[in-house]
Amino acid sequence: MDLYAQLKELIPERQERLKKLKSVHGKVHVENVTVDMVIGGMRGMTGLLWEASSLDPDEGIRFRGLSVPECQKVLPAATTGGEPLPEGMLWLLLTGKVPSMEQVDALSKDLRRRAKMIPDHVYKTIASLPKTAHPMTQFTTGVMALQVQSEFQKAYEKGIPKSRFWEPTYEDALNLIAQVPVIAAFIYRRIYKNGENIPADDALDYGANFAHLLGFDSPEMHELMRLYITLHTDHEGGNVSAHTAHLVGSTLSDPYLSFAAALNGLAGPLHGLANQEVLLWIKSLVEECGENVTKEQLKDYVWKTLNSGKVVPGFGHGILRKTDPRYTCQREFALKHLPDDPLFQLVSQLYEVVPPILTELGKVRNPWPNVDAHSGILLNHFGLTEARYYTVLFGVSRSMGICSQLIWDRALGLPLERPKSVTTEWLENYCKKAAS
Repeated sequence: MDLYAQLKELIPERQERLKKLKSVHGKVHVENVTVDMVIGGMRGMTGLLWEASSLDPDEGIRFRGLSVPECQKVLPAATTGGEPLPEGMLWLLLTGKVPSMEQVDALSKDLRRRAKMIPDHVYKTIASLPKTAHPMTQFTTGVMALQVQSEFQKAYEKGIPKSRFWEPTYEDALNLIAQVPVIAAFIYRRIYKNGENIPADDALDYGANFAHLLGFDSPEMHELMRLYITLHTDHEGGNVSAHTAHLVGSTLSDPYLSFAAALNGLAGPLHGLANQEVLLWIKSLVEECGENVTKEQLKDYVWKTLNSGKVVPGFGHGILRKTDPRYTCQREFALKHLPDDPLFQLVSQLYEVVPPILTELGKVRNPWPNVDAHSGILLNHFGLTEARYYTVLFGVSRSMGICSQLIWDRALGLPLERPKSVTTEWLENYCKKAAS
């Protein structure tokens, strides 16, 4: 039932597997790189090893080979037919194996123990910031303040062998995953609830306890938080936050430094901040058109947004070419728990209206909704209405996928990341030679 023991058993086999792959097939070409890829942010360029999940343009996200519906079916849940427990997803991401309920309970207990070890200076550091600072700024500051307890940094300074780098990384990763919900809840209560903090409940699992720390104790909100964290844990390694953590971690920066860097990427409007933007956009739509909006009014508002030079938040994706399975999953949750919610009904209408308009526009390769198009509506329904805070929830969830990969980065001895860059002049000269 011990996660560390299972990893210790798995790692030697995976090390040998990667070593063989490199020695036997190291010179095999994976794909050709185009000028578009070089100029366009390396988009679509295969060049990163990421174990925990993969993203297919047509199938969507797979966690260790399992689709979202499959994860909902096989991962242990708190109630029969309920949403998966995030601890079970963490086990799956780290080991590639579906855990038993006993293993999930043991991991949940371990995370609760680690969550109690937050030094007082962390709260004081966050409290030194203005309450008006964006929640993500406060969150990143809190993670950086946690860094002084890094087991990896201490072990590295003492001269730990490279073959054992993964062990203190594991300790940092599990401590970080356990403690970020407490830090995130402290920030929420500080900004929005006059600093009145709520003690953790040792009877609750990771997702339910996070909701409880925020101040939400309905069974439905506990279920939503389990679903939210599970869906947002990982999304392959090419997205900004995941790639940033891998890049910074490749320098042997510890998980705290790496994850803090990832959070700064997540805070960008083109990445994690999008879930905040969706709800604000929908609320501005309602403010202008009213709740009983017609399809024609919706179309007009969408075109108004596009013609102003803005995007419709929550639609489109850099990789996916279909409706995000995570969107579908949240829609099913809404149909079960809040079918009559006016904003949910509005999201359903947007699902019918926006894709044809984006297709007509002709500039969007994927006109379909992504995960951000729905999550804010669910949170808003159950009382978590503060959209500026939503990206912090995303960050708490993403700690599981990022930290899982950091452990495997150290276990597999992955090297310093150092791609080659070129100038515009170099590209122009190269293309002239290629054409002659």
